[in-house]
Amino acid sequence: MKLLHAADLHIDSPLRGLARYEGAPAEEIREAARRAVENLVELALAEGVDAVLLAGDIYDGEWKDYHTGLFFTAQMRRLHEAGVRVLLVAGNHDAASRITRELRLPENVYRFSTARPETAVFEDIGLAVHGQGFAVRDVTDNLAVNYPAPRGGLFNVGLLHTALTGASSEHATYAPCSVGDLVSRGYDYWALGHVHQREVVHEAEPWIVFPGNVQGRHARETGPKGATLITVDANGRATIEHRDLDVVRWARLDVDAAGARDVEDVLDRVRRRMVDARGDAGRRLLATRVRITGATDVHEALWRDERRFVFETRALAGEFQDVWLEKVRLETRHVDLADTGLELPALVEDLGRTARALRADPTALEQLVRGIPGIKGLDAKVAEEGIAPEDAAWRSDIFDRAVDLLTAMISGPGGTGGSDVADVADRATGADTAGGRG
Repeated sequence: MKLLHAADLHIDSPLRGLARYEGAPAEEIREAARRAVENLVELALAEGVDAVLLAGDIYDGEWKDYHTGLFFTAQMRRLHEAGVRVLLVAGNHDAASRITRELRLPENVYRFSTARPETAVFEDIGLAVHGQGFAVRDVTDNLAVNYPAPRGGLFNVGLLHTALTGASSEHATYAPCSVGDLVSRGYDYWALGHVHQREVVHEAEPWIVFPGNVQGRHARETGPKGATLITVDANGRATIEHRDLDVVRWARLDVDAAGARDVEDVLDRVRRRMVDARGDAGRRLLATRVRITGATDVHEALWRDERRFVFETRALAGEFQDVWLEKVRLETRHVDLADTGLELPALVEDLGRTARALRADPTALEQLVRGIPGIKGLDAKVAEEGIAPEDAAWRSDIFDRAVDLLTAMISGPGGTGGSDVADVADRATGADTAGGRG
């Protein structure tokens, strides 16, 4: 018996701010989730699977267009024509849509109740699937503890959309449960959804698996995305393998500038990372966020003319037709000046003393950040860009970067480099480093 486990399709998920990026491949990214679902169906057909398990978040909340539902129905009909069963539970995003609940699906699709856990049995292939969907978005109850007992002589699967305790701090804690809760049910495999990073939580007896989402949606969802293929032998033992389905691969390229001779040397390192990442992505569109890190002698040169460095990095991406540069982040720092024996300008020394005092007093630093004009009006969605004024770690990080930038402007050749205070703030947060694609 073969099963295919997927979750978090998020069909027609809205784009997150790509419109403001000149040259962004918006249409390719907009269509990526649909293409990944088509790849899921193609894989199911090619492997001759007996059933597809969908662990929630088929959609992305209330639809903006009826074509979203029509697309999913058409894909399920392809599986129906091949005799492939589909079993699905509603996730938190699905529960938000009234139309989703009313959508009529092909008869090969079994949608589990949202009122109570239930079991679907397929004696012909020796399979029992237990599941319950979300009736509302904010399910805080432990659904797993009420799942039915396993059926004897069958391969038992638990299908659940959950923020498994300890699985990820980036996802809301819907339907929380523990590994112990799942193991205690006595099933052979737990097909989970909700966490977008692929993870094998427990290996065999039972398998507990998050397949991750089928397509990364933004720069924080990096790496291969796809589904988990389950093969069950005659003795009921299962083996699994991950299959990539994504058509756009998001990648964060960290480049260490330590030891770089000059800015050109840093650019050479960026080019090599892009080449390596393209190889890893295969023939997919590669959407990248470049981050330059490390203590380096070229720190001042990078920060004094950051916009030129960003432009040159974009030009590197333009050498490849299948690479789009989403953003460049400078997170370098100067080599410890105290160890160089250099005589520091008095202003740099004053800046250093002030910085040390603020680092030692988190309350004062918080007040400083909260005093920035317009900070209270920031929309919560800017968290997608890594801007989180409520987060103490973010405040500390952004403060350190601002100090580094000011130090570079004061101590380097050319003085302030012609930047004003607003420019410093933008550059410290990375707000002006959006990129383009060749």
